Amino acid sequence: MNRMLTATDRTGVKKDADTPRLAKIGNSMRRHRTAILVLQWIVVVFYFFLLIIPGFMALPPEDAHLYDNLRLFAQFLFWGIWWPFVMLSTMLLGRVWCGVFCPEGALTEFAGRHGLGRSIPRWMRWSGWPLTAFVCTTIYGQLISVYDYPKAALLILGGSSVAAVVVGFVYGKGKRVWCRYLCPANGVFSLLAKIAPVHFRVNEEAWKRDTTRQPMVDCAPLIDIRHMKSASACHACGRCSDFKGAVTLAARSPASEILNTNNHDVKTEEALMLVFGVIGIATAAFQWSASAYLVEMKTAMATWLIDHNSFFLLQDDAPWWLLTHYPAAHDVFTWLDGICILIFVVGGGSALGLAVLTAVWLAARLANHPTLSWQRLALSLVPIAGAGIFLGLSMLTLSHLKAERIPLEWVPATRAILLATGSGFSAYLGWKLTVVRFSVRPLLAFSVSLLPIVLIDAIWVAIFFV
Repeated sequence: MNRMLTATDRTGVKKDADTPRLAKIGNSMRRHRTAILVLQWIVVVFYFFLLIIPGFMALPPEDAHLYDNLRLFAQFLFWGIWWPFVMLSTMLLGRVWCGVFCPEGALTEFAGRHGLGRSIPRWMRWSGWPLTAFVCTTIYGQLISVYDYPKAALLILGGSSVAAVVVGFVYGKGKRVWCRYLCPANGVFSLLAKIAPVHFRVNEEAWKRDTTRQPMVDCAPLIDIRHMKSASACHACGRCSDFKGAVTLAARSPASEILNTNNHDVKTEEALMLVFGVIGIATAAFQWSASAYLVEMKTAMATWLIDHNSFFLLQDDAPWWLLTHYPAAHDVFTWLDGICILIFVVGGGSALGLAVLTAVWLAARLANHPTLSWQRLALSLVPIAGAGIFLGLSMLTLSHLKAERIPLEWVPATRAILLATGSGFSAYLGWKLTVVRFSVRPLLAFSVSLLPIVLIDAIWVAIFFV
């Protein structure tokens, strides 16, 4: 297609009447970088306002509403709107939240531009941090009821923000070192962005053809843009749009990245993050509070302790920053509560992850194809994992709406549609990856690859419909 160049702006972005609409949006993001920076700092101010002030407010009265109580409003905004729809936006638009809105990203990058600029230590580059940070943050959040109390949110989110600033100041050099290596949500975002139907596409041939000397793109998440093939690490900030005429915001099939990924491009840590983190631990964390199994376990353990005249674990004297302790709200965890939550989330999440891992590994072995490792096949579960994350977080949204007496008759059908969409998409990916030819082994491999989907569906159906 011939390109009719009409002008070139001061940023070097070509204005082209024939440029596709998505590409124009990407170019506009590069041209209006200052506006994005202003937006980021507005989000930073709003973020800290809603994070800090409610943490020092009294418990809301029983007749309080979202629209007349800042504490309830902040709680709803953080956990009812922000987190579930950030996850949804990542599945639809890539990591636009990270590159355009995230307050921690803006803070760590700003601190890095005015910091010490030390070399990134080897320990920080450990590929196991995404899973470790996600699991630890998730479990700790359950123990102190981060979804329900502003002080707990201030401790976890505020602590994460302080850590982001410190890491940026010491090691940043103007880059988002925190986001790349240590952010607790980085692993989740990296996985969900793989199915986004838009991404910044890089044409390596066009890059090679353009031999003009240009200042290199200031890529905050430290990506080798020229060789970028995945949307996982890209923050979709638009800074590189149309660089050398080779980087373009473009549409793609949501299945394309996972289907075109090679075995060597999928790290084992990434697959484990999906299986044990996003599917295992996250699912257990969403469901422990409604689990009859946890109640039975706690009752049995409490009975045994009483029969043996051991009452220490039945005490409720733990500080609020270690276990939930809000007597005024009649919400206090005993040490036994904490132990039972740990057993359920860690034990149940690990058991679920192990079951999923076993099925994926067995399916890959049955497929017996050199281009299909179990790590690559595991990526077929990203859609159902993403649906589970959104459904779990939206439970908090719906609890707030229910308290406001907003009609929720539409919820069961919507949940069923979301679950069916995620399941169908994962099944489609599993089919395309395993059935490279019609014979017994590939078909058997595909059948086994469906087992994790059936298991995950059964868990959510039991919670929502049974």
